[in-house]
Amino acid sequence: MSLTISTITIAAEAAEHAESVSPFLPAGIAFAVLLFLGIVTWSYRDVANRHASKGDSHDSHGAGH
Repeated sequence: MSLTISTITIAAEAAEHAESVSPFLPAGIAFAVLLFLGIVTWSYRDVANRHASKGDSHDSHGAGH
């Protein structure tokens, strides 16, 4: 029985602490993650063009695709 009471007490204290967290904190973290992923994606934007000459040498049938 004491385990249940202590678990409830811990959960209640955690809930009180959670109210003091700014609602902008999770939004800021999400923005930072999306910004980082966008920068990583942007950094690979020209990889296909840099390696286009390697693919052209194997195209012997001339279909152009």
